[in-house]
Amino acid sequence: MGDRAQDDRAQDDRAQDDRALWDRAAEGDETAFSELFERHAEAVWNHAYRLTGSWSAADDLTSNTFLTAWRRRADVTLVRDSALPWLYTVAANAARDEYRGVRRRLRLLRKIPDPPVVSDHADAVAERLDGEQRLREIVEAVRTLPKSQREVVELCLLGDVSVADAAALLTVAEVTVRAHLSRARARLRTLLEEK
Repeated sequence: MGDRAQDDRAQDDRAQDDRALWDRAAEGDETAFSELFERHAEAVWNHAYRLTGSWSAADDLTSNTFLTAWRRRADVTLVRDSALPWLYTVAANAARDEYRGVRRRLRLLRKIPDPPVVSDHADAVAERLDGEQRLREIVEAVRTLPKSQREVVELCLLGDVSVADAAALLTVAEVTVRAHLSRARARLRTLLEEK
C-alpha cells in the first residue's frame, strides 16, 4: 500500500511539473517545452504506434502532435495538470485525420480511369516489318502457282474481287473459279508452311 501512495505522489509531482512547464512554454519558454517533449515523446509515440501499427506513421504523428502542442500551447487546458491526456487526444485526432485522408485519396484514385494503352513504336515497326516480310513470301508463293490459279488468287484473295466478278472477268464458270481457289489455297498453305 505504501508503494502505491508513493507512485500517486510521484504522478502528482509530475502533473504539477507538467502544469508549471506548460505555463512556461505558453509564455514562449522553449526549454520548458523541450522538457515536456522529452518527458512525453515516448508515451505519445507508443500511443501513435498502437493507433496506426506503423513505425513511420507513429513518428509522423508524434511530430505532428508536438507541433500542434507548440502552436496551441497558450490556449490548452490540461486535464488534472497533466499534458499527456491532451497529447494523446491530439495524436488520436491526427491519426483519424490521416486515415480519412488516405481513404479519400484512394477513392479518388479509383475514380481515375486507367491510362490508355499506347502501343510501343518498336512493336509497331516490328509488326510492320514482319507483315511486309510475310506479304513478300505470299507474293513469291503466288508467283509459283499455275497461271489459272494465280489469276484467281490475284483477283479474289489479293484483289478482294467476288467469285462471280472474277468468273466474268476471266470468262469462266464460277465453279471453275472456286476450284482454282481451293487448289491454290492448298498449295499456298503447303508452300508457306515450308518456309
